[in-house]
Amino acid sequence: MKELKHISHFYFIGIGGIGMSALARYLHEQGKQVAGYDRIVTSLSVKLEEEGIDIHYTDNFDKIPEAFKMKATAQVIYTPAVPIDFGELVRFRESGMTTMKRAQLLGQISKTMTCLAIAGTHGKTTTTAILAHLLYKSDVKVTAFLGGILEGYHTNYLSSGTDVMVVEADEFDRSFLQLDPDIAGITSMDADHLDIYGDAATFEKTFHDFAGLLDVNTLLINEQLDLKGLKVGLHSGDYQAINVTIVDGVYHFDLKTPQRIIEKCVLRLPGRHNLSNAILAMAVAIEYGVNADKLKLALGSFPGVERRFTYRINTAKRVLIDDYAHHPTEINAVFQAVSEMYPGEEKLVVFQPHLFSRTRDFMEEFAQALSQFDKVALLDIYPARELPMEGITSKLLCQKINLLEKAPQIVVTVEKEDIKEFIDEMGTRIVLLLGAGDIGVESLKLIQKWADA
Repeated sequence: MKELKHISHFYFIGIGGIGMSALARYLHEQGKQVAGYDRIVTSLSVKLEEEGIDIHYTDNFDKIPEAFKMKATAQVIYTPAVPIDFGELVRFRESGMTTMKRAQLLGQISKTMTCLAIAGTHGKTTTTAILAHLLYKSDVKVTAFLGGILEGYHTNYLSSGTDVMVVEADEFDRSFLQLDPDIAGITSMDADHLDIYGDAATFEKTFHDFAGLLDVNTLLINEQLDLKGLKVGLHSGDYQAINVTIVDGVYHFDLKTPQRIIEKCVLRLPGRHNLSNAILAMAVAIEYGVNADKLKLALGSFPGVERRFTYRINTAKRVLIDDYAHHPTEINAVFQAVSEMYPGEEKLVVFQPHLFSRTRDFMEEFAQALSQFDKVALLDIYPARELPMEGITSKLLCQKINLLEKAPQIVVTVEKEDIKEFIDEMGTRIVLLLGAGDIGVESLKLIQKWADA
């Protein structure tokens, strides 16, 4: 494998993705020549182009400048989401060019800085973003690769120097095993990606393999996990939130650490899961050596992550919350948060299932999680990288929910173009749009439609 310092040109296949675009921006910042392909124009790809990175949107090997095809000085990076028979990828391989997965590039970069990594089935994006914000605001020279858009900063890439690397350690395709972490946190290990892993036991073993990359004194784990390391939690642990209260939707708490109690911490994100994420981020930062009082100030100003309990509308007439939740455990966490914020009010959810395999593997769990809401509307399954699976549909999930003993008042399937009409007809003030597909776009469309009405 070529060393990064010998490579002058990097070509990204899938450059507009949340993980790929951050890497492209980092390399461009380091003075490398960067170009790439993506299937569609996105806000991320537009920003890359504005920064001087050349991107094209058709599968056309001949459009790629020759400098990016030189074996000695160029490197091709691709995302696992790209099909193996994608034309440009095939042509590069036929020409003898080495190709590298995004995770391998991250792994190489992680060897060049002190690496702080956050893993977990749920919460890793928010925890990584909190950690990056904490270090940035505490004057640490940090480079952060985020799996979401950090609100306030409007970016998935944050850089004030290269002493420390903060990275989301992704379990998909066993990517996180490529990293060389110095300190790591693990939020959760609920089974997912069974299309890759096959079964829950294999999935969990991979997390144990990741934990094995670290010493027990440099691994921080959620209090509920069966791993050896420093425990972090809401109820017990080496790091623990105590004296937790909620005032006007804001968490106030004291943080117990192995050395002291940090009093009067504030977190403005709703949900106990986010409080747990914040404690883990604080713990990793403290273990790295950041001043605890600086961290307390920084936590109070954390702005949130795009599509993680994001308020699109928050008025007396209507509340519209947009969230990335696409796993039953995440839906449960969102329900806990919205119930804590709005006790006693009806709650309507519009959910877009993500992947046929995930819907199949967790059909019963999805039904139970969604049944907690008062009214449920299901969009068609977002296929992402998959082809349809016979019999696995949103209509089947709808039937499963309706058959439960405590079924919601309303459970229906809807088309995207009918979302506004359905919500208006229901007359429910608290509305949530959940899913990891393109449902986030629908929340923005709703805002415009209501403004035009």
